[in-house]
Amino acid sequence: MTRRCVLLPGPSSAVLGLGAAQEASVSCIPIVPRRGWKALTSERNQRLRRPVRYAVVSHAAGSACDTPASCLKQVQNVQHYHVRTLGGCDVGYNFLMGEDRLQYEGRGWNTLGAHSGPTWNPISLGISFMGNYMDRVPPPRAIRAAQSLLACGVAQGFLTPSYEVKGHRDV
Repeated sequence: MTRRCVLLPGPSSAVLGLGAAQEASVSCIPIVPRRGWKALTSERNQRLRRPVRYAVVSHAAGSACDTPASCLKQVQNVQHYHVRTLGGCDVGYNFLMGEDRLQYEGRGWNTLGAHSGPTWNPISLGISFMGNYMDRVPPPRAIRAAQSLLACGVAQGFLTPSYEVKGHRDV
């Protein structure tokens, strides 16, 4: 399904180009579902009220991955860290981006995330780039995957057309 939409700028998104004003035909690329990366079963399924106005972007601060095989392992590592080390019920992010151009379903479009605290989780999607980006930005292919995800979210009614992208440190 292809729909036209406009991505609007967010105040913290300029460095990554997320939300940059661009009009494009949206073709929602397949998202690697939880079963595709062999996710642990989630113990929580609180619904997210949609559409949300914000996307909170962060980095997972672990290893970067640039192939489907390495990203599958890395998304499993992120979930393991959130569940076994931090004591959460699941991976905290709604979606994770790899340097392999793919989008990985965390909690997905419909489930409340655990990525930015009690004020922001109910009103935002959490998108995390797998890797440590303290000294570099994600590569263009990962940024394009996130842009595609946001455009698809608008086209499918999960994200408001006037959404804002916030950096995790900003919230």
